Amino acid sequence: MPGKGGVGVKRGGAEETEMDPKLVEVTQVFDRFKAAYTRNDLQTCSNLLTELKVMLTKFPSLPPLFQQSPNAVQELMIARDIYEHAVVLSVKAEDQDAFERDFFQLKPYYTDICGIIPPSPQEYPILGLNLLRLLVQNRIAEFHTELELLPSSALENSCIKHAVELEQSFMEGAYNRVLSARQSVPHETYVYFMDLLAKTVRQVFQSCLSQDEIAGCSEKAYEYLSIADAKQILMFSSVKELSDYIAEEHPKWKITNGCVFFQEAKDSAPCKEIPSLQLINQTLSYAKELERIV
Repeated sequence: MPGKGGVGVKRGGAEETEMDPKLVEVTQVFDRFKAAYTRNDLQTCSNLLTELKVMLTKFPSLPPLFQQSPNAVQELMIARDIYEHAVVLSVKAEDQDAFERDFFQLKPYYTDICGIIPPSPQEYPILGLNLLRLLVQNRIAEFHTELELLPSSALENSCIKHAVELEQSFMEGAYNRVLSARQSVPHETYVYFMDLLAKTVRQVFQSCLSQDEIAGCSEKAYEYLSIADAKQILMFSSVKELSDYIAEEHPKWKITNGCVFFQEAKDSAPCKEIPSLQLINQTLSYAKELERIV
């Protein structure tokens, strides 16, 4: 008979260890969680995640206790995996409060148990995701604090580098670089926060110059623009957003052959001629008067 509680016994010349029943139960529930996650059943995932977190409290090997146990390595690895899935689930559910809670539950597995279990391949993607969240929430001081806690080699990772470059572009006011960065996200989970950041950028930009003013200037300056250029100038991330804006605010503009045409709007606008000859005569008259006074 196998020993209980993880005690090794001899069988056929090899040592075998019976897995803790509590660990078996967690593994089974986690398998159900991952199956629900795969089919995008967020409600079931949320319910199972709550159950898993309660079950993890029965493992004294986990933070903050870190007590020695025969199955400590397996317990630490499955707990880290669960919290990593929880963080990603909060992004799918677009719940920033849940993200913050789950991230802080996960963080000790990245900072306090180095050398006990192998590094996680999800560590830098999730750390970069947290940096992006802080940037979206305009928590710049915390952004730099979290960045300082990372080793210098972390800056070579594409996920961390992406967040750092975004912060630099945002601080420099290079908003076009921020918007275009959405097309090159290093991980699919970043899209949610990138969309929020794009909204923030537009709000900042529009506080200086309204979108209607930009549209009016474009209408006067060009006969037409390509859709790509119109999107960039008006700071839209998709053709649908641009089309909806035109339909609501500028129905006289026409989208044809991949371009936005302004001619009809120009033709219908009242013509205001500049009295150039009158201005020239007045300027010359002022010049003569000044010469006579001097």
